[in-house]
Order: sequence, then structure tokens, then C-alpha cells
Amino acid sequence: MTVRTPIKLGAYMLGLAAVFGTSVGLGSVAGPDRTPPAAHGMPAAQHSATAAPSGGAGADAHLPVGLQVIQDGYRLAPESPELSAGEPQQFRFRILGPDGTPVTRYTATHEKDLHLIVVRRDLAHFQHVHPQLGTDGTWSTALAVAAPGQYRVFADFRPAGRESALTLGVDVAAPGELRPVPLPEPARTATVDGYTVTLDGDLVPGTSSKVTLSVSRDGAPVTDLEPYLGAYGHLVALRDGDLAYLHVHPDGAPGDGRTAPGPGITFYTEVPSVGTYRLYLDFQHAGKVRTAEFTVPATAQTATTPPAPSGEQHGEGDQTHG
Repeated sequence: MTVRTPIKLGAYMLGLAAVFGTSVGLGSVAGPDRTPPAAHGMPAAQHSATAAPSGGAGADAHLPVGLQVIQDGYRLAPESPELSAGEPQQFRFRILGPDGTPVTRYTATHEKDLHLIVVRRDLAHFQHVHPQLGTDGTWSTALAVAAPGQYRVFADFRPAGRESALTLGVDVAAPGELRPVPLPEPARTATVDGYTVTLDGDLVPGTSSKVTLSVSRDGAPVTDLEPYLGAYGHLVALRDGDLAYLHVHPDGAPGDGRTAPGPGITFYTEVPSVGTYRLYLDFQHAGKVRTAEFTVPATAQTATTPPAPSGEQHGEGDQTHG
């Protein structure tokens, strides 16, 4: 992938509320985002509040999650117009319910009421943080991104009384000079902070794919991984292009009598289509959470021969957890 000429992003001046106001109905309102990353100050939220894809009102019912601003009447409504690419600033948003009022009661999933994922549209600079909920239904967290650009912000949550969780996404800009990062080539190993993580398994669209990620340090398997948010690891998968989102949980849990604390963490995931995916594995060891990143192709007949390891993974070292 060729690095494009740096683009100067203008100030992000248009209100998100005006964009959101054009989206109506109780179903999912945003289809796959096929628009190139914004340039020259285009409001980021315009990417997310597009009309439903052709094919009728129910055509978006089978969209992968994360491509919608609204689903089942629930809306992700940012109150902060942009992200900071410098000093941390408070990023605020609300989840509005079907009645239009902020949701204030949630059912915890993996020990948190809401998980916030922030990643730039070239799949660099991944963060997984946990904002604080105010009494008025406003979520807030001190947040800084590593570099300017267009970011996708995902809220993963389960409103109280609802049987299943929701994942909503919206684009938010970090003004400044955009310097895109090439997507790293597929590789079976990733290194982060002195740890090596090895991936075993393939992504095959339309079926449940078993993927095991094994953690080692200084050539020795890590067999004392620490529970993080109720698991030995968390895996987020994003599809290159539209950033379709998969938050995959591991097979087994700490203390269940059968799940060892490493070195391997096994996941079962079903990717929605052929394509290239970026995998982000959060794991905790020695009191610190780290993120290992992989580029993984999904084809109808995925090759079983591991590709040669690539060089440094982009985004490595700038992940944030909260």
C-alpha cells in the first residue's frame, strides 16, 4: 500500500446533531461506509449517517455491527465535536434510547457497562477504554489519539432489560496533518512490549473459525496470564475498508476449572465476508494490559501455510486501556 501525500484536515466545525437529525426510524440507519477517509475538513459524522442501503427497509438487518449510528432505536450521540491529537481532553457522548432520552441503566458485560473502541480509519492507533457514566446519562473519558485523522468510535454496551448487546459506531475527526499508515502485511506473529504472540488458525467466512493466540516472553510460554475484564484475553476484529466490527470473547473463563491461564487463548469467531481483517488482542500480564495486532486475510479457502512474519506492526506501543 502506497502512503498518500499528507492531507491537512480543517477544523471540524459542523455540529453532529444536525447530521444525526437526518436519520429516522427505529432500525439501523447506516450501511457499510464505502466513502474514502475525509479530507479538507469534511465533517466526519457524514460518513456514519448515510441512508440505508438499497434493497428495502430490511436490507440492513444483516449488516455486521458497528456500521450503524442507530439500531433498534438506540442512538450513539457524541457531544464532543472532535478528538484531541495532543493533550488528553474529555470526550463525551450519550446513548439515546428509543424514546429519545439518555440511557442511564446498563447490564455489565465483561465487568463494564460500556466498552469504547477508538481506531483510525487506516486501522492504526487502536484504543480500548472504559468511560465513566454521569447521572444524566453522559459518558466521559479523558482521551487523546496518537495522530490526526478520521477515527471510528465504537460503543459496545447492553441496556438494562435488553437480552443482547449493541455495538454502534460513528466517525469523529482529530484535526491536523493526516499521515496515513500502510496496513501491515499478514503475519502469524506480533511483538509488543517484549512479548511475542503467535496466531494459529484461519478466518473462513460463513463458518465459526477457531483462532488460538499464544503468548510467550523471552522464548518461554507465559502460563500465568492475569484475568482482565473477566477473561484471559479480549479480541476485537475490524474489516479493512468499512471497519465492520467483531468483538469476540474467548472460549472459557478464569476459574471455570478447565481454562488455563496461558499460554494459549482460544476464540471462536465468524467473519461476515471475504476480506482483510485487523485483529487486536488485549491481554494482561505482570499487572499491565498490552495489545498485540495482526493483519489476517479471510478467503473462501484460506491458506494453511503461515505467511512470513512482517516487520513492526503499526500502532504498536500507542494502545490505551482504561
